[in-house]
Amino acid sequence: MKTPSHLLLIEDNPGDARLVEEALKEFSRPVNLHHVKDGITALQFLQKDGQYRNAPRPKLILLDLNMPRKDGREMLRDIRSDPASASIPVIVLTTSGAERDVDLCYAAGANCYLRKPVDVVEFIDLMKMIETFWLDTALTPSH
Repeated sequence: MKTPSHLLLIEDNPGDARLVEEALKEFSRPVNLHHVKDGITALQFLQKDGQYRNAPRPKLILLDLNMPRKDGREMLRDIRSDPASASIPVIVLTTSGAERDVDLCYAAGANCYLRKPVDVVEFIDLMKMIETFWLDTALTPSH
């Protein structure tokens, strides 16, 4: 049995978070999902602050762009400027297909930018592609 991977989902929409949870049930490997609803809480998780002092280092971060308190664009810059999280792969998973958002996110250090499919089956297929590439194929830093 494969060791579970830790995935951090930074997503304020409960419906989209539920879709990710459902998609993970289709994965061939075990994944421990850690879900936070905004960038401030995500920083606490990544910095092991307060209630997250025992939080594991995620193998992968799924980041929504449009969130309250601290949006995904700001969050991406914060992740990349912190040595503790700078090397964690970040996939921007959002509804925005705006060229400006794509350009800004890659410039800020996103590893991948994906639009959320509206169709549930397509969303699950996209998540399976993420599993195949990011959790099974790509080698990622462990520290």
